[in-house]
Amino acid sequence: MSLTTCTIHITQRQERAVYLSVELARALKLAKTRNVTLKLGSKSIPLGIKLLKKTGKHVFLPSSVYSQLRLPRLGGAMVHNDNGNELRIGPMIGILTSVIRGSSAPFGSRTEFIRQFMRVESDRAFYFGFSPSDVNWNDQTVVATIPRSEGGWTRKVIPLPDVVYNRLPSRTAEKLASMNAFKQKFIKRGIPLFNWSFFDKWDVYNLLEGTDAYKHVPESRINPTASQIKEMLDRHKFIYLKPTGGSLGIGIFRLTYNPKRGYYARYRQAGRNVLLRFSNFDTLMSYINRQIGRLNNYVAQQGIRLIEIDGCPIDFRFHMTKNRDNQWVVAAIGAKKAGKGSVTTHVRTGGMLMTPEQVMKEIFGSRADTVLSSAKEAAIRLAEDIERNYRHTLGELGFDIGIDQSERIWMFEANSKPGRSIFKHPALKEQGRASLQYIYDYCMYLARFRARRDS
Repeated sequence: MSLTTCTIHITQRQERAVYLSVELARALKLAKTRNVTLKLGSKSIPLGIKLLKKTGKHVFLPSSVYSQLRLPRLGGAMVHNDNGNELRIGPMIGILTSVIRGSSAPFGSRTEFIRQFMRVESDRAFYFGFSPSDVNWNDQTVVATIPRSEGGWTRKVIPLPDVVYNRLPSRTAEKLASMNAFKQKFIKRGIPLFNWSFFDKWDVYNLLEGTDAYKHVPESRINPTASQIKEMLDRHKFIYLKPTGGSLGIGIFRLTYNPKRGYYARYRQAGRNVLLRFSNFDTLMSYINRQIGRLNNYVAQQGIRLIEIDGCPIDFRFHMTKNRDNQWVVAAIGAKKAGKGSVTTHVRTGGMLMTPEQVMKEIFGSRADTVLSSAKEAAIRLAEDIERNYRHTLGELGFDIGIDQSERIWMFEANSKPGRSIFKHPALKEQGRASLQYIYDYCMYLARFRARRDS
């Protein structure tokens, strides 16, 4: 197996062949080979090989071959010789999302994130975005949205990719049988697709049940009855009610029981934090039922007394990714301090973003590194156990992790398409770039372009 970088050009030569510089042919162990199958994504063309006495690692394609191959662009790429007679150019990395045609922001609010990802090793890969409606399965092509080197975007018909990074934004759309069937078509063609769909909260508990990492999950009840809620409040003194398919802290209630003062409900409504007191449990539940209706599609979760700064709870977002060796790594950690009176630590509800080092040093002093290392180890175990029991390929995860006042580590949420709000903190921008590099490296692994740093 040989892998290296190359530069792709168009040649005026008319013979249907792939022209390789001698240096590239030697690097790919093709100096004595006469014929090869040239591959780009799903497209294959049998061609002869012609060698050129030219320094550097170069590929020259006649214009007819370039057109037939449907190459996204000329310039830098990786080239891979696996078995001596198949030459793969790529990798072709497709980002599955929604596309707004004719817009300067074709991926809506995700455009900047996708643009940043496409800049990683942009001279070693072909990146493009596409929506389900852009794919033509009969022709095995996709109408791709591709970044222009001078800025802006263009659309071009190209082959199906080597790997698909799923960033479809709609939970509702992803639950449709048609969407599931669409994604399965890639798998049937041997094209890996990772981050299959959004998790519901209860999915994660089921994936972890019976694993070593389950000890990090607070006690939880799906579709809880009033008697289960009362029993959990009697034992834990406070719990959270969370919608199973929720995100960004929307729809969450914190319920508290004080034996001397009664019951409290805290939640967010119309942009403000609400706190209500109830003299008994029945009036609390009557109110909750009026607000939510029946507690179908809700989870009751044990409340945890988290570490605090200035009387405000702190939790952490662990951004996990796979690396080039198919192993889970902690790509980034952001600490989130809850706003006064807020149910969650989300910045949009008054929370404050901090670095984990700031928080750990203030709370744990000389033990800061030890506690943080334990949390990282727990996060990797959680990711490994979720992946082990999950049917599809995962490439990144976002964990909301808490540390209680006894240094015990808890995982409250797992997201299969984690947001990137923590990278807005100036001290976390480098980790944000590193997380994108890891995703690129994992794409190289899945696409069978081993992510080696060849020059």
